[in-house]
Amino acid sequence: MKYSIIIPVYNRPEEVEELLESLINQNFNDFEVIIVEDGSKITCKDVIDRYINRLNIQYFEKENGGPALARNFGAEKAQGDWFIVLDSDVELPTNYFDAIEEGLSRKSIDAFGGPDRASDSFTNIQKAISYSMTSFFTTGGIRGGKKTLDKFFPRSFNMGIRRNVWQKLGGFANMRFGEDIDFSIRIFKEGYTATLFPKAWVYHKRRTDFRKFFRQVFNSGIARINLYKKYSDSLKFVHLLPALFTLGVLFLFVIFAIGILLSIIGNKIAGNTFISVALLPIFFYSALIFIDSSYQNKNVKVGLLSVGASFVQLMGYGMGFLQAFYKQIIRKQGEFSAFNKTFYK
Repeated sequence: MKYSIIIPVYNRPEEVEELLESLINQNFNDFEVIIVEDGSKITCKDVIDRYINRLNIQYFEKENGGPALARNFGAEKAQGDWFIVLDSDVELPTNYFDAIEEGLSRKSIDAFGGPDRASDSFTNIQKAISYSMTSFFTTGGIRGGKKTLDKFFPRSFNMGIRRNVWQKLGGFANMRFGEDIDFSIRIFKEGYTATLFPKAWVYHKRRTDFRKFFRQVFNSGIARINLYKKYSDSLKFVHLLPALFTLGVLFLFVIFAIGILLSIIGNKIAGNTFISVALLPIFFYSALIFIDSSYQNKNVKVGLLSVGASFVQLMGYGMGFLQAFYKQIIRKQGEFSAFNKTFYK
């Protein structure tokens, strides 16, 4: 067996069915599928039963412990030479494994990752969220873009690693968020190699509304500080940008409020100047996102939604980062005491 696909699941039976359907349609079939139900109240057992004779699939149930422990549980059952970790909310194009085979044939590596993109079937909000998470103008391309401000680290929505490397590293650390970056950092620190396979991309649904998306990126901002406390050299300038963006927007809001106040008390010239100074940077950045996303998605509505998604992505991450910095770095609180309601509920 060459590949073992490990998929942790939590209350997402519909998404699992779409993922399994995409696996049936692969050009390559030397793989097994391991589904680990992580304490779900709504299980995907009925879905698995419909595919049990169509795929080499194993299904396990365990108490809820988070995706990291669920992946480790699945790895203990896996037989493949390579472990491929996928999120349950992805779908694979038919040539996914062809791209991996091509990449592995070119050079010897220990781990790899692939980018993600939006499917035509996604809602406009999902397409906008996907843009905000993959655009160079929002994340700096660190999630697998051709242009990037930082070294590529494989992430758990689309990650492959040799069985023996996984075993030597002990799998994922027991972290609720940021566990995939932690794993990638350990891959490099132990002298192993990892690379991006640009053609091995997946369709990644992510969140379905801005509220859920904000919570996700807020937690990611917290996770970046957790990673910094474990690996002080892991924090790069690109990781500070959302926090700087957030502080900048808040500063512009103060400038705008001052302008409104000046206009109310009668100093309209100064008030208009303050208001213009506050609004122009936001306008130009919003216009950049709107034009770029509208062009990429060929959809003006997605372009408009991408403006909102980009602000949610940057400010959500920035707020989580700043809150974690204050609680864990300045006040010296531990991860659990600082964020037990956020991570452990």
